[in-house]
Amino acid sequence: MKRLVRPSMEWKKEHQDYVAEWGSSRMVPSSYNLDGHASYQDYLKALAIREEGNNPWLPSSNYFLVNEENRILAMVDIRHELNEFLLNVGGHIGYSVRPSERRKGYASLILAEALKKCGELNIERVLATCDEDNIGSAKTILNNGGVEDKSFTEEDGNVKRRFWIENK
Repeated sequence: MKRLVRPSMEWKKEHQDYVAEWGSSRMVPSSYNLDGHASYQDYLKALAIREEGNNPWLPSSNYFLVNEENRILAMVDIRHELNEFLLNVGGHIGYSVRPSERRKGYASLILAEALKKCGELNIERVLATCDEDNIGSAKTILNNGGVEDKSFTEEDGNVKRRFWIENK
């Protein structure tokens, strides 16, 4: 039984292993980046401040998707509101799947579970985004009801595809 759990001290080693598997690439979602924290407890305190929506952050909720063996398969950051950056680049939902667990349906599962959480938050129209070259993520979003909107080009030339999901 796969389930969503909130980050806590119980998940320290599993979270560290997940991050290590990513290697030197930018951690997605960024709320799960452990760099710059003296301890995991400090990370959890910083995450709580971030989730409350303290400047520059907006209110959010973070979850791990874990399996029966308590292995983290995927991570999701649900933003309760949108600012200009999230409207253009980040969206309501940012998720990732552990590299060794990709192509097993976990992206679709965590996005579907995140949409349920958005429903609980009364977010009826959900924005999900992905990089233009991330075909797998685009398919995942489309398979979860995404309707493509106008793309956004960031200052560095990276193109973000933007999809709206009606979540009523």
